[in-house]
Amino acid sequence: MKDLTTGNEAGLIFRFALPMVIGNLFQQLYNIVDSIIVGKFLGTEALAAVGASFPIFYTLISFFIGIGSGATIVISQYFGAKNYEKVKQAIGTIYLFMFGAGIILSIIGILFSRQIFTLLGIGDDVMPQALAYFNVYMLGMVGFFGFNSTSSVLRGLGDSRTPLLFLAIATVVNIVLDVVFIVVFKWGVAGAAWATVIAQMGAFISAIFYLNKRDHLIHFSIKSLTFDVESFRKSVKIGLPTGFQQTFVALGLMGLIRIINNFDTVTLAAYTAASRIDALAAMPAMVLASALSAFVGQNLGAGKVERIRKGVWATQKMAWTISLAVMLIVLLWGNQLMSLFNDDPEVIRQGREYLIIVCSFYIVFSSMFVLHGTLRGAGDTIIPMIITLISLWIVRIPFAWFLSKHFGESGIWWSIPAGWMVGLAGTWIYYKSGRWKRKSVVEKTPIPRT
Repeated sequence: MKDLTTGNEAGLIFRFALPMVIGNLFQQLYNIVDSIIVGKFLGTEALAAVGASFPIFYTLISFFIGIGSGATIVISQYFGAKNYEKVKQAIGTIYLFMFGAGIILSIIGILFSRQIFTLLGIGDDVMPQALAYFNVYMLGMVGFFGFNSTSSVLRGLGDSRTPLLFLAIATVVNIVLDVVFIVVFKWGVAGAAWATVIAQMGAFISAIFYLNKRDHLIHFSIKSLTFDVESFRKSVKIGLPTGFQQTFVALGLMGLIRIINNFDTVTLAAYTAASRIDALAAMPAMVLASALSAFVGQNLGAGKVERIRKGVWATQKMAWTISLAVMLIVLLWGNQLMSLFNDDPEVIRQGREYLIIVCSFYIVFSSMFVLHGTLRGAGDTIIPMIITLISLWIVRIPFAWFLSKHFGESGIWWSIPAGWMVGLAGTWIYYKSGRWKRKSVVEKTPIPRT
């Protein structure tokens, strides 16, 4: 476990974020390898099917992941305050909540998958493969929530290295199983889903065995888990706005898919491949924001507000540097990156166009996310939720619909940075107000207004 309340702010955040960056690189790697193998061996329709499945999956999990993020903040603040009994209670509570959520979502997702895909306007050429992929993927919800809960708990306790170990193992297993199930066994697009489900469940079980052997704060067994109402209430209070925020973001992605489906399968396949590259490129800024959340949570719990200000500035500089480097890579080698996924020239052209437009605004995105991480770590999630809803549903989706009517698929791509710019402006104004400094869930000496 890592105490983030003492030491050089920039160095602490960087060292804490580095394993998370590597871990997320592994996670993005097996998402990318899934898409590469599917696109190369199964074709454009299969690649489009995988892309159509993700927004639905994200919509189903996002609300519960938001509640889980609230628990992570509660854990980090209790840990910063050295209240270890409350830490244990909060850990047990989040596990029980997430396991229940995983079971419920598996049932809902499988029962209503066809109706959801129909609502999105998925064509008959893509529908069978989309259902095959999505229904198998939904069988793995307990493993998905279990592993992500374990990773979130450890990050709240200042440990970002242990999740990396098991995520690396899961990535290797996933890639090997992708090849075996798709190339050797000829299971089609469902094989990619089975590879991910097995890898995630294996990572969760392995992590639990490991932690039970060596960690005194996390000892996992079904009988020992207890549900603490106070911890859950605080987690919900903090996480509910984030849950709603993530849900509306996910619904926004579904809205984009619905608009994209007004075009053809090639455009959906191009979006699928380009968004995989985009997710990888944006990931470092998102991870830095997540590391900053843990840093802010611990320091706010310890009453060290000045350290938070320094940490935010240090994180912004790191995020800007990485964003510039990533932008250069994408601009120079966009065609080559797209050709990894599919050989169709039109898929490559449309995907590169997406990358050029979106990556030009990565500094805006990274700045916005760092500030979001600050507010989440402080437990202040309601105003960021409102800002996100405005940037998404008043800017991005209407812009995507309107611009696509006049400029084709490129109009959809331009709507993404438009939403980011509005989101950054609103978040910056609220951050400068300083109201987030008074949102700690842990009782401390009152923080003076500044």
